[in-house]
Amino acid sequence: MKNTVLLLLTFILFSCSNHKTDKTYQSKKEFPELVKGRYNVAFLVMDGTFNTELTAPFDIFQHTIYRENIKAMNVFTVANTDKPITTFEGIRMLPDFNYLKDSLPKIDILVVPSAEHHLDSDLENEALINFVKQVDKEAIYVTSHCDGAFVLAKAGLLNNKVSTTFPSDIDKMRTMFPDLDIRKEVLFVHDHKYITSAGGAKSFEAALYLCEFLYGKEIAQSLAGGLVIDWNLDNVPHLIIE
Repeated sequence: MKNTVLLLLTFILFSCSNHKTDKTYQSKKEFPELVKGRYNVAFLVMDGTFNTELTAPFDIFQHTIYRENIKAMNVFTVANTDKPITTFEGIRMLPDFNYLKDSLPKIDILVVPSAEHHLDSDLENEALINFVKQVDKEAIYVTSHCDGAFVLAKAGLLNNKVSTTFPSDIDKMRTMFPDLDIRKEVLFVHDHKYITSAGGAKSFEAALYLCEFLYGKEIAQSLAGGLVIDWNLDNVPHLIIE
């Protein structure tokens, strides 16, 4: 009987110890390693983010670390939560940083992929819009794909700038932001530090353009070739505002 009681107490203590260890482990957040001397590129994600507008530029920019003699890119995600977010198509991912509470690295390039509610409720999210405004103060470039342009517009970043968005939403954007210069029949627009794109598969091309702008044609073609993309800027309808 005595041995049975001792065995039971040992089991209880071991279980409590394991539970405490598991809880401590789960509460410790791990941040991605950011290599010094690279551009820090943040992807703003949330529930309903569309896969392609996220993964296309993410793939292009991440592959810069495999090219020599350039200032490559650290790529990471930011969201308003520590919990997994679910894309529109159903992929679940754990954000790297929570912009509501984490200490964020300096963001050199902000990427705003399109999300399901960028035309409505996301535009009423003050924390989201304020985050974009704050990052814009120090960012070298701010980019959007598809309806991500609506977020930039709501934050006031596209005032007195030329931009574009998802083709079938251009008229909606013009109605919502009547003072903005929003162009059709182009796949992306580069106006000073802002690059807006039509999104979808053309998100690859807008991302490749930024790489060509930063690193030159040879590097851009190398990145495109690594992803089996036939890249030639001359063949892409676009607009560059000097």
